[in-house]
Amino acid sequence: MQIKPPRMTKDMVTHGLFTLARSATKMRAPHSRGKEANMRAFFCNPEGQLRNGVWIVIFLVLFVASRFVYHPVSQAIQHLNFDAAWLQPLPFIFALLVTWACVRLRRQRLSSVGFEMDRRWAKEVGVGVGIGTAAMLAIAALIVATGGAQLSLDPARSLAALGSAAWVFACVALFEETLFRGFVFQRMVDGAGIWIAQISLALLFAIAHWDNPGMEPTTQVLAMIDTALGAILLGLAYLRTRSLALPIGIHFGWNWAQGALLGFDVSGFAQAGWLHAEILDKPQWVTGGKFGPEASMFAVIVDLITVALLWRWRGTRARS
Repeated sequence: MQIKPPRMTKDMVTHGLFTLARSATKMRAPHSRGKEANMRAFFCNPEGQLRNGVWIVIFLVLFVASRFVYHPVSQAIQHLNFDAAWLQPLPFIFALLVTWACVRLRRQRLSSVGFEMDRRWAKEVGVGVGIGTAAMLAIAALIVATGGAQLSLDPARSLAALGSAAWVFACVALFEETLFRGFVFQRMVDGAGIWIAQISLALLFAIAHWDNPGMEPTTQVLAMIDTALGAILLGLAYLRTRSLALPIGIHFGWNWAQGALLGFDVSGFAQAGWLHAEILDKPQWVTGGKFGPEASMFAVIVDLITVALLWRWRGTRARS
């Protein structure tokens, strides 16, 4: 007796395909879920937030992309015959915009990076200017005392020149501190720890000054050591205050006193000052040569002392 097979209806076929697909999905799920979990763990921390390394990459991508806008804007300003002073804040403005974009993506305020513009911020800038100025005066005093330089009043000195130099050095300090002690440095501190962040950014800061004018073989080693130490000092100034105010102030005071006040070259760039610094016939490791006092052994000594003092200082109350 032959049994007639049942008729296959549309509902039966649909049900069978659904069951087969569900079985296949169950068979693949452990592998797929594992792969997805690994990818998620690579990009996100256990709380489901993007890792600090990913945020650093995002910042760098945005910063590189901003260069394609920066150059046309800079050229447009020059073609409009604006004074060169208008170009000075442009690098800082673009670095700040990239920083702002990153903190907004993290649903934070710009103050979280260290730009909380309040009375305390202004006070820390002032203290930083004092520290940077005092450190450079100490370096210059040691160079002069050892016969490395002679200072005299510059006949062309003027208050206008002091103010113009203050504008330039303020823009430089704002840009470099935003770039080197801002978002990237802070993400690296959170993700890799203070020492890795300090050493990494100190090396990058030194490399960024590698091709500056006056970087001769006889001064290059000391200049790089001092630049790296300066980066550590500025990084420590941020870590002790969790604000960019103190490092910006130190950076500004150091450069302004060195160039606008004392008349030394600043990182290889000639600068007319209130005083005129005449470099005498002494070894370049004493005078710093054409690079300026930052390539002198005295700059390394003063930097080490300042770093030690900041290290012992407990810092101010962390901002909320």
